[in-house]
Amino acid sequence: MLDKIDRKLLTLLQEDSSLSLNTLAEAVNLTSTPCWKRLKRLEDEGYIRKRVALLDSEKIGLGLTVIVMIRTQQHNSEWYEQFVSFVKQMPEVLTFYRMAGECDYLMHVEVVDMKSYDQFYKRMVNGVPGLIDVTSNFAMEKIKYTTAMPIPE
Repeated sequence: MLDKIDRKLLTLLQEDSSLSLNTLAEAVNLTSTPCWKRLKRLEDEGYIRKRVALLDSEKIGLGLTVIVMIRTQQHNSEWYEQFVSFVKQMPEVLTFYRMAGECDYLMHVEVVDMKSYDQFYKRMVNGVPGLIDVTSNFAMEKIKYTTAMPIPE
């Protein structure tokens, strides 16, 4: 169970995972050893999965954001395992969800341009049998981009 200090540490790390132990400890009114123990526990219990840098997709040359909705008639476990394994090998796919609703799967894809997306699309539809509908939606503007989650009280 998370207490107030745990929630504050998680909030601070989501804003800037490069904060030093001393800075974090000071922000939650702890000394460094108890703060480190809390961080270690939060990592061991899986609250903190990893610490990464968020890159600016446009600055690194990924100018096209695509939301891909996929429908399939395949729902057996063997097909599912193959599909998931295939998609996990595609670095263009940043997020991948199995859905309930109008589509079966949803992907967030980042590529250089339309030509790059066409190559991605062809690789996917040729590599995955059983897809009956692949709908691509192209983002015109990135209005909000964050990985910071609201942490419930």
